[in-house]
Amino acid sequence: MYSEWASLSAQITANSCGAQCFSVLNKFPASAGREVVVSVVKQLSSNLGITQNAEPSHLVKDEEVKWCMDVICFGLSLPLQENETIKECVNVYCEWLTALLPNPKINVPKPICEDANLYARQIINHFHNLFVPRQGEILPFLYQTTLGADTIKRQALLCHRVLRKLQLIAQDSTKMDRQTWDTLLLFLLAINEILLAPPTVKDDVGDQLCERVLSVLFEVWLLACVRSFPSPSMWKTLQESCTMWRHRVALVDQWNRVNLALTARLLEFSYGPAFPPLKNADEDGQLIPAGMSNDCVAQTWYRFLRMIGNPTALCSPHVISKSPQFVQWALTHDKGAETHQHPCLQMLPKIFLNAMKGISSQVDAFLGLSKTALIGSLTGGSVVSGSGSGSGSGPTPAPAPTTPTSTSGPPSTSSSINSLPLPSLGAASVELAAARPKCNSILHVFHEWLFEAAHIGGDTWRQNRKKQACEASKRPSSMIMEHRKGSISLSQPNSLNDPASLPPALTIDKYESGRAEAIGTLCKIFCAKKTGEEILPVYLARFYMALQQCLKITEAKECDETLASILLHSSDLFRLDLDGINVLLPGFIAALEIVLPDKDLKLKSQQSSAVVFNRTELRRSAINILLSIMVLPLHYQALPIRDLANGETSEKMFTFIQLKSRLMNILMNALQVETDAQNTHMLLGGLLLCVQDAVTFEETELGGASEHLTNSGGVGGGGIQNHDTNLLSSACSERSASLISAGTASLGGQTTATVGAGSSSLNASAHDYPSLTISDDMSLEFAQDLEGVASYDNAHALFVRATYLVCHRLISSWKTDLNVSLAALELLSGLARLHIRETDTLVKIYEASQNLTIISSDALECKRAVKWICDYICYQCSRPPPAHSKDLHSTIVAAFQCTASWLMQHPYLLHDKDCLQTVLEVVELGISGTKSQSKSGDIPKFKDEKELKPASMRVRDAAENLLTIILEQVGYFPSECGPESISSLLDEVALMKHCNSMSPAAATSTEQAIAKFKYFVTENSTILALLEEPLGNDQDPQPTVTLLIRGPFGRHAWTMQLRHLPRSKSGIKYHAINPGRPIPMNDISQRPECEQKNFPDGVDKVQPCVADFSIPTIEQMRERYGTSTIRELEAMLENQSIHEKLAWAEADNSADSLSHSQECVPPAVCHEFHAARLFLSHFGFLSFETRNPHNPSESLGTPPQRPLIVLDTKSSAFASDLDRLDKLSARTHDTVYVFYVKSGQTNAQQIIGNMSEDQSHTHNSHFGHMLQTLGWPVQVAEHSGWTGFAHNSWSLKGSAYDGGEQAQQSSNLPNSSELPNYNGSQRVLYWADVSSEIAFVVPTAWNLRYYSDTSDGESISSTDQIVWSRHDTSNANDLSGPAGAKSKSRNLSLELDTTGGSNNNNRGPKEPVPPTRRKGNVIKPALLAQAPAKIFLVWLESYEDHLNFPLEDLLAYTRTGEELQSLQLPRASDCHVIFVHSLLSGLLRVKLQGPSGRMSFATPLVDGMVLSRRVVGNLVRQTALNISRRRRLDNDNYQPPHVRRRLKVQDIVQKYKMDLSEAELLAHLFQRAI
Repeated sequence: MYSEWASLSAQITANSCGAQCFSVLNKFPASAGREVVVSVVKQLSSNLGITQNAEPSHLVKDEEVKWCMDVICFGLSLPLQENETIKECVNVYCEWLTALLPNPKINVPKPICEDANLYARQIINHFHNLFVPRQGEILPFLYQTTLGADTIKRQALLCHRVLRKLQLIAQDSTKMDRQTWDTLLLFLLAINEILLAPPTVKDDVGDQLCERVLSVLFEVWLLACVRSFPSPSMWKTLQESCTMWRHRVALVDQWNRVNLALTARLLEFSYGPAFPPLKNADEDGQLIPAGMSNDCVAQTWYRFLRMIGNPTALCSPHVISKSPQFVQWALTHDKGAETHQHPCLQMLPKIFLNAMKGISSQVDAFLGLSKTALIGSLTGGSVVSGSGSGSGSGPTPAPAPTTPTSTSGPPSTSSSINSLPLPSLGAASVELAAARPKCNSILHVFHEWLFEAAHIGGDTWRQNRKKQACEASKRPSSMIMEHRKGSISLSQPNSLNDPASLPPALTIDKYESGRAEAIGTLCKIFCAKKTGEEILPVYLARFYMALQQCLKITEAKECDETLASILLHSSDLFRLDLDGINVLLPGFIAALEIVLPDKDLKLKSQQSSAVVFNRTELRRSAINILLSIMVLPLHYQALPIRDLANGETSEKMFTFIQLKSRLMNILMNALQVETDAQNTHMLLGGLLLCVQDAVTFEETELGGASEHLTNSGGVGGGGIQNHDTNLLSSACSERSASLISAGTASLGGQTTATVGAGSSSLNASAHDYPSLTISDDMSLEFAQDLEGVASYDNAHALFVRATYLVCHRLISSWKTDLNVSLAALELLSGLARLHIRETDTLVKIYEASQNLTIISSDALECKRAVKWICDYICYQCSRPPPAHSKDLHSTIVAAFQCTASWLMQHPYLLHDKDCLQTVLEVVELGISGTKSQSKSGDIPKFKDEKELKPASMRVRDAAENLLTIILEQVGYFPSECGPESISSLLDEVALMKHCNSMSPAAATSTEQAIAKFKYFVTENSTILALLEEPLGNDQDPQPTVTLLIRGPFGRHAWTMQLRHLPRSKSGIKYHAINPGRPIPMNDISQRPECEQKNFPDGVDKVQPCVADFSIPTIEQMRERYGTSTIRELEAMLENQSIHEKLAWAEADNSADSLSHSQECVPPAVCHEFHAARLFLSHFGFLSFETRNPHNPSESLGTPPQRPLIVLDTKSSAFASDLDRLDKLSARTHDTVYVFYVKSGQTNAQQIIGNMSEDQSHTHNSHFGHMLQTLGWPVQVAEHSGWTGFAHNSWSLKGSAYDGGEQAQQSSNLPNSSELPNYNGSQRVLYWADVSSEIAFVVPTAWNLRYYSDTSDGESISSTDQIVWSRHDTSNANDLSGPAGAKSKSRNLSLELDTTGGSNNNNRGPKEPVPPTRRKGNVIKPALLAQAPAKIFLVWLESYEDHLNFPLEDLLAYTRTGEELQSLQLPRASDCHVIFVHSLLSGLLRVKLQGPSGRMSFATPLVDGMVLSRRVVGNLVRQTALNISRRRRLDNDNYQPPHVRRRLKVQDIVQKYKMDLSEAELLAHLFQRAI
């Protein structure tokens, strides 16, 4: 840069050498000169105002002043023993220099004040004498032997005084001209040359003043750049001088300090205030003068950057030691030595490291990282040379060496994971500035130094050094003349490159730390590449070559600093579309094999001042790299990978598919030994990605060619796997390891993956679980399973390995950590959903009944997994009470959900007796808190004998849900209704449409339809709606009742008939005619006329007695009562006689008379039924318990104790409450909003406009494919599940009266070439399983209009639809007395209170005490305490746009109607965003963003993961569901859907119950419905 300019080095030398010749006193003896100086200086110093007030100087002429200055000049050169005299000389000159200040002191001579610059230049030149060696003292490094340490300190104090004064003058003076500035700069250069050029000697004056003279030089130089910009010659001189001081540590430190200060100013005006500022120390921020212009800053920054030359020269001691001072030391050495053997040069590795750190600091500043993020990031953790846990903060003693074959698997309970809160899994790496410069721009400045430094000690560097040595050997072995000052070097050319001549502390491997810093900086630069940014091919080539050199693994297989630095800073390297980056894949895989599978990572360090690495962060970066390359083998398959070194002629050329098994081993082994929670979380996400990708690949790509993957993966297997251990290598015994290395690599890998999990049965009450290792006593079932595995890394093998490993680690090491346990259970749930292709191998399982059952090996593995999960639940529930916490119960709830996933996807598991018993025991444990049988031999304890104490109500709710799924859904989902509903799609209106008693018009009225039903409540949680009319079934009239059962888990419709005969005989008569009976005779018999007698004929012959006269005669009665009464009686008798005769005559003429009698026939069949009464009676609902009639609370029975509660349906609000109950889904529901962001878009309206019909053709084609994999499209008008909007979800659709609207909507379907509109107005993407629903909405401008139209509350009408509320119905119970109090305490319970209203004294001693649900604040309104999670799925064309995504503005387009009832509206900071960016390779890069918290980020997606398009929809959907589940687990006020429905039923009971006695209830049953 200054090649055309002359250097001022000669002038500096002349000033230093001639300083003592300036005074005339040098012509006289030293003693005479000393006496003159003492007398003169004493007089001058007396007027300085130190001991008395200063007076105007008596020196008024130039000659007088010059004479005194001549004396002072000599005084400054006196021996250091004359410290007082020298000090007075310094004081006088420092006072006189104030003439350059605006207000000079009064004692400054007048001539100096009048021509301050002239005299100041002379004074500055005279100051040379203070710093130069004295007569008889050759060099300052001899001071240590000739002078005392105290004298050296006094000289240092005087030098400090002079430097401080000169710096003050330079800062405050306004009179200095350019010549004075040049003199000052040359003086500072000269004294630095004097003090710093010689080899460093500890505690000499140069060592003490090193920092000070350099800081003054640089600070004054910066001032000069503002006041009088130095000439090119001056800059060249500064550069040449600095190259002579590079053996001083302080030089590089001060150089870094100034460079960072200048860089901070440079960034301010180059990239604006929005660019992240470079945070320097406060004193460093004041280095740059305030008046320095932007152009001056830029010029100064670049010149200072180049000031010390190429930092890689620090790696060559012979170059650094070429100065005359080193040559003089070598010549005067007692035993003779080379210049590069001086002890001070042993600091060169540290200096080189500091220089590289400084360059790295500047690079990071340009990338937008703060200084603390780049230099301070490597200071925490464990020292490289140490060995121990990665979470430590200092060096730890190395443990006893262990080999992989000597350990027996992971520790069972002693190895607990380092449980740390996850601040944000999305912030795995520090975000770079969006406005950062391009990589090419940064490389233009720093590439030469960084690339050279990265090759230090590598093969290329060694080859170049050999080449230089060969060329030098051809020249004559003569002395080499140094061009700068004509000095000579005695080093021969051959010795320049002879490593044997270097001291041990200067061998090339000692520069490893600086090299690591350089290659790490290069990795950061290339990882800063933006989407679409081009990097020059020459830079890429040099970078790849440097990485290849640095990634070479030594024979010791240790992780050195270079390898660690690469891994730390290359997290994004494989997800940036770098051209040709995959050529480095084998090298990176080899590096990952060193770092990840090793539990006690060996870190090699070359010096005590090495860079400090945090092992946990190192493993995290390695995991990030692993997650970005996991899908490459199946993506590129048989594509070869070129070798950079040997080109196409390499015999060791790999194909991508051959690397798959190595990647799987790395992943499995890393998961086996990982102890950090966040790292384990990431590995679990990667594991599910691998299995999912392999399964999908075999389904879609391979088809029936099952052997293709196996064959291609097995080619060259021995050459690929250069290590002997496979999965769970640390758990292999020596015998099994030898079997693996014997050649059965694939079989051995499978062995280690699955052995021991088949027959192991864990005891939940035990605290020590057996370590599952390979042993000789493996179960027969497992051996058969093992023999059936033909491929090592196919989907089935990965499934088995993953299931075994995760289950084992979950129960042995991860059970105490919330996040890791949740991630493991999420992974197991994901594995349960995978449909592995059927294997040919079958495993024989003998039941206890000796019945042979044959199932596939997958079934055994699934059974084993369910057993593990159940054991995990048992262990968690059996932990001591102090361990029970919200987190613990969250893991138990998640485990129940995971068990449900396995049973739903593998319903055949319930056909297995052992599996069914295990699952039901765990359900019992969750509901009641204990098992009926603690051990297999114990006597079962019945439910009435157990105390009801579940671990928590959340655990009980989860267990109840699992029990219902087992009873109602396993093997029966989806039903005829489809997956969109687990309830019946029939309600009262729909049933009445099929009833003959109602007209179609009347059937559409909900109130009229409800009036036809009778409503009862049983168990205080189930509403029974009974319809007694047959539904259009007149052909087979049977006693029929139709039930609508509304319970906690949905609405179900049943039709029941009372039958006494088989259906085949229902139409046959119930009797047969007897043909043998005679025909009856119809002859009418003659009836003789006779007079009726009241008494027998012989009555008159009987002698009357007294009693006979007790009955009066007619005559006596007539006499007593009168004749009128008698006549009335006689008339009545006469009339009766007439009527009887007429009736008898009519009967004789009738066909039904006795003379016309017919055959006896049975009565006609009854067609009018009270079927509801029959149903209730037959099912035992009308069997009332015996109660104490003397107890008022038992005489009628309070509603909770009655088997049946009648509901009053006459209220107009009953229908609306029933509808609200139906609108409470029995499953969880979530919504994901999908956006498409084109490159550079930051405006919400632009992003929303991308989904308009005219813009859909401009989308990336893969975006539409991804949408189709998220869920299946549904028509909102026909959809009965969650639609993404609360107002039209879970309603009965598809009725006849909707046909016109549906036809109109179906006619508006877009063409197949257009992207369908899934904004929720007509269509939406939907997915559901037995426990959850999720809708994928692609918002358009319609969503904003819809929200504005419905924001008045139309979209949701009641708080009953709220998902996250905790209802408090404690005030709804109006009962009084003990029964009322008891019922009040049970309002939030899951069970009926079976104790009745009796007093506590009557309760048995063993009666269970039911738990009560924890209530919140009773005055808290029933509103959302926490809004449902907002989850965004954003497709990015440009990855950098995630930094400016307008999340806040887009919230208005994502309303569901539930936000209106929440305590707080959704905030942008609470939203979860899944960014997906399509790479040029066709793969997809994932970026996660969300709130910081313990449970925010769920698996399987991990920040930075690279996905295949085959699995993106599945994994995104699983991640969204898991995020929502975690959010619910973390919400204290959340209630499961079935609990909300139960509470709503109880609320309806409280509102509409009819307090009927038993008699009134029975009477109510005899009343017909309207």
